[in-house]
Amino acid sequence: MEAKFFKKSIPTLIFLAVFSAIGITVFYYLVKKDNRLKIYNPVDVNPRLVDESMFHIQKNHTIADFKLINQNGETITNSNYKDKIYIADFFFTRCQTICIAMAYNMNELQEFYKNDDDIMFLSHSVTPVIDSVSVLKRYANRKGVIDGKWNVTTGPKKHIYELARKSYFAVLDEGDGGEQDFIHTEQFVLVDKERRIRGYYDGTDKNDMEKLKKDIVLLKEEYASK
Repeated sequence: MEAKFFKKSIPTLIFLAVFSAIGITVFYYLVKKDNRLKIYNPVDVNPRLVDESMFHIQKNHTIADFKLINQNGETITNSNYKDKIYIADFFFTRCQTICIAMAYNMNELQEFYKNDDDIMFLSHSVTPVIDSVSVLKRYANRKGVIDGKWNVTTGPKKHIYELARKSYFAVLDEGDGGEQDFIHTEQFVLVDKERRIRGYYDGTDKNDMEKLKKDIVLLKEEYASK
């Protein structure tokens, strides 16, 4: 009697085992997917941060091509950041307010990721006429910038301001990059290896810096699982 019951139960047990295995796999996939960082497109950020010419982009937004000059007078383009995760910000060397904390926190991050070849940093001067290569070099020396790890850059003002507004969505105010235009933001922007925005952080806030580190762990796990 018990043998017959056991034989009848075998298909049920097999079904339950298979169902459980599938359920666990699906649950693990969903949990893992939920832990992935958001990919930011124009529709995902405050509309005030987005240039109206970008409103039509619903997905696949990436940082535009750029061409800048760093603290050593070298030309820096997207190719320097190919297959890299990087953190971008906007600053100016004479800033005596938020930029002081931002530079300190960027330096701390640079030190933390000093031996991690996957991670780089990119700072854009918002006063490029004043921040010449020689000025940037002195600034880089004061802030402990590591050549090849952190590029502190200048370039055409319109180009930099267009990057801030149309690529990074880092500033609220409108403008055309003209002589009277000025932007000032504490935002650090996390960019992945495909040039997609994966996070925004207050560059003056220690708690946000810890969140940024945790998010980079998630992002690196995402690449490791591919």
